Amino acid sequence: MLRKSALGLMAVVIVACYAVPFLWIGDTPRWTGSFLFWCLAGVAVIVLNAAAMAGFREDKQ
Repeated sequence: MLRKSALGLMAVVIVACYAVPFLWIGDTPRWTGSFLFWCLAGVAVIVLNAAAMAGFREDKQ
């Protein structure tokens, strides 16, 4: 269940990565708004990726 919700949230973050810079912070004259957004989006993707991959284990042969 955690894997499905993490992948769903990752899809939301990916859509936000396209929508937010062009729709909401596109008119911001300073680059700090977009820099903060990309930093937070990057951290969110890393955390969600770790949560989605937590269930994978290597088989011992």
